[in-house]
Amino acid sequence: MPRPIHATVHLPALQHNLQRCRQAGGAARVWAVLKANAYGHGIERVYAALRGADGLALLDLSEAERLRALGWRGPILLLEGAFEPRDLELCSRLQLWHVLHRSEQIDWLAAHKTEAPQRVFLKLNSGMNRLGLRPEAFRAAWTRLSHLPQVEEIGLMTHFSDADGLRGGQEGVRHQLDTFVRTTHDLPGERSLCNSAALLRHGLALHLGSGPEAQPLAADWTRPGIALYGSAPDFAQHSAADWGLQPSLTLASQLIAVQDVPAGETVGYGSTYTATHAMRIGIVACGYADGYPRHAPGSNAHGGPVLVRGVRTRLVGRVSMDMLAVDLGPVEAHLGSTCKPGDAVTLWGRSGCGALLPIDEVAQAAGTLGYELMCALAARVPVSVEPLP
Repeated sequence: MPRPIHATVHLPALQHNLQRCRQAGGAARVWAVLKANAYGHGIERVYAALRGADGLALLDLSEAERLRALGWRGPILLLEGAFEPRDLELCSRLQLWHVLHRSEQIDWLAAHKTEAPQRVFLKLNSGMNRLGLRPEAFRAAWTRLSHLPQVEEIGLMTHFSDADGLRGGQEGVRHQLDTFVRTTHDLPGERSLCNSAALLRHGLALHLGSGPEAQPLAADWTRPGIALYGSAPDFAQHSAADWGLQPSLTLASQLIAVQDVPAGETVGYGSTYTATHAMRIGIVACGYADGYPRHAPGSNAHGGPVLVRGVRTRLVGRVSMDMLAVDLGPVEAHLGSTCKPGDAVTLWGRSGCGALLPIDEVAQAAGTLGYELMCALAARVPVSVEPLP
């Protein structure tokens, strides 16, 4: 039989999360973000669940080609825009929308020969200092674009650095929101500001400017990413359940061995865990070569969470390439029976009996984010899909 580790992509959960993001944005249209191969889930796997979005956003032209091959005829947005002038040829052929975040991209567009003008978003660097034109250069760039025959419509965009919390004692979007409004207040064009955190926390609560004509922060287009995949963008302030999100990915395996460890003996590489009493540990077919975080804790002081037969327990010892060890004591005490090879293990997601281990909790224990765990899922892990009803 094949090695028992496997992952499951839950299409009903993805569809639910998309609807939840729609609710959070009111009348705003939704760019469903599919970058990084749909956050590690696989573009082809998630397509059936996320095709209900108004548009799909990603980074790579190859991913855009895959979406068109799947039959998607709606808008596709390149979030980092063109990387070289010839990319605009494919933008024309595939009818892609693209972001302009530096002056050279505008130069390329001005020199591009196309029969059909393109739709673009001009990005403002409102304070994150990653991509975008600074406020003092933004309006001149907009004016130049507005006179180009290659341009059909100009949208306005920025990205928040601190939407998941506070900055200087106030909501983390406030300083950038003020810059965006001050720079763009009288410019026409559709607005797109909200990532997952800004959408769920502030989408309908904050507004662009003031007065009866002010738009909600969700504006014309939202850009949810991690929320679509069932992870809380502001964990641990809020859990995914707090936001009404469902896990879209489960990583599961089985026990492949059980060891009786006497008091005083150690477990795993580096002997980082010492049994303080006679205990039973289970060996799980999962390791860092499968995408499980190598630095997940397994010391005496702290062990990362895991489910065995739906019961929560903890890691013991270091995660190795292909295996990890878990404490079976809490499981056997709860169930009143002994564990054995073949018993189900849930590394994150939903167990067969319905118990849930949020990916955010596993990531937090390992000192990282749910984003990284999703994207790190290894190619050697078989993936199945829970279909839509």
